[in-house]
Amino acid sequence: MSRSTLAAAPLSLAMLGLGLGLWEMAAGGAAPGGTAVDPEYARLVGQAAAQGGQAPFPRPSEIGARLWELLADPFYLRGPNDQGIGIQIAYSLLRVGAGFLLAALVAIPLGFLVGTSPLLHGALNPFVQVLRPVSPLAWMPLALYTIRDSAVSSVFVIFVCSLWPMLLNTAFGVASVRREWLNVARTLEAGRARTALRVILPAAAPTILTGMRISIGIAWLVIVAAEMLVGGTGIGYWVWNQWNNLSLADIVIAILLIGVVGLLLDRMLGAVAHAVSWQE
Repeated sequence: MSRSTLAAAPLSLAMLGLGLGLWEMAAGGAAPGGTAVDPEYARLVGQAAAQGGQAPFPRPSEIGARLWELLADPFYLRGPNDQGIGIQIAYSLLRVGAGFLLAALVAIPLGFLVGTSPLLHGALNPFVQVLRPVSPLAWMPLALYTIRDSAVSSVFVIFVCSLWPMLLNTAFGVASVRREWLNVARTLEAGRARTALRVILPAAAPTILTGMRISIGIAWLVIVAAEMLVGGTGIGYWVWNQWNNLSLADIVIAILLIGVVGLLLDRMLGAVAHAVSWQE
């Protein structure tokens, strides 16, 4: 951890404490039963909220107590519609891992070919540029229609959104390998496979890992939205289910946990990328 990060830590904690304190006071000063909402909001949240005309927003102290309750037994299983938040996050991580791994198995070898062949790059580039901007969720209806399985369809959506950053970064990293190194490999009469593994891959590894780091962040973002659409299991489904129950504290906790898990995924790949760069 750098000195600047350590120096900024007290300020970050002070800002967090100030924000939570203001939140607690604001929530404490609200009307009895919570913060008043407009009729449209009351209608959308359901009959219970509409009857009371109130949608109480939880205080930080109440969210903290609820978080402690959820984390005390995160892996309980009381039926298909009543599972701990740890199980829901695990479902999401499994889908992200499966889609991410499949994307890596396709994108990295294909990126090698594109990066070493200007002809192939020119042929595939129009397709990549057309498909890359398409929202991953736009593929969900087609996936559900063809695959007919919501969990596998979610994995397919993660595969699609993870594919492009890894493919483009791998192609860029391979194409950017210094010509001098390749000329030395030819002088030493190294074969294509040996050149790829001993020269191109180590040189392009930092760029490839950067693409993987971008992909995992996008994948974790997309899986939450995908699970909201298809339902069943996963942290996205859990968030939507708590919204239907008007459990605002649970929604805030889910947002917090989604952010923490996303940070951990990014830091893990960041540590691998740093180790590879350091070895270089």
